[in-house]
Amino acid sequence: MTRRLFSRLLPAPLLSLALMALWLLLARAPSVGQCLIALILGLAIPVWLAPLRPARARIRHPLLVARFIAVTGVDVLRSNLEVLGSLVAALLGIKPLPRSRFVTVPLELRDPAALAALAAVCTVVPGTVWCELARDASQVRIHVWNVSDDAAQAAFIVHFKARYEQPLKIIFQS
Repeated sequence: MTRRLFSRLLPAPLLSLALMALWLLLARAPSVGQCLIALILGLAIPVWLAPLRPARARIRHPLLVARFIAVTGVDVLRSNLEVLGSLVAALLGIKPLPRSRFVTVPLELRDPAALAALAAVCTVVPGTVWCELARDASQVRIHVWNVSDDAAQAAFIVHFKARYEQPLKIIFQS
């Protein structure tokens, strides 16, 4: 009973601590009043927002999570260099800007946390922008920087599903 009451009063203890620390950092000169405001905000905001928090995701393969983060990090660096190179070449008149297009990728993922992670990956990797998820989550429309024809589009879909969707499917759904 007390554990249930504690989890209702403090649904996200780390979030509460983070909010309090952030408030005190923004206050610059922590006084008793600022500490009191930090405490009130740190305790109240997670309680108010608790109904909006999704169900806790179950991560089944933590080592695969680390590998996925590393792969995504490498892709971010590689894509940054590719986009920069394309822009510089276009500015110098060496090559025209690459053709971009919208690509619809069929999805096997259904877990909301996995879909959120996939959307985050699309956001951080330069050259891709997550644009629209079908209502039934069966496909996603992504704007891709360098897809010139149907063959390149098909190659992108295969690459995207193997590199990002399959690991997330294993991490969250298996």
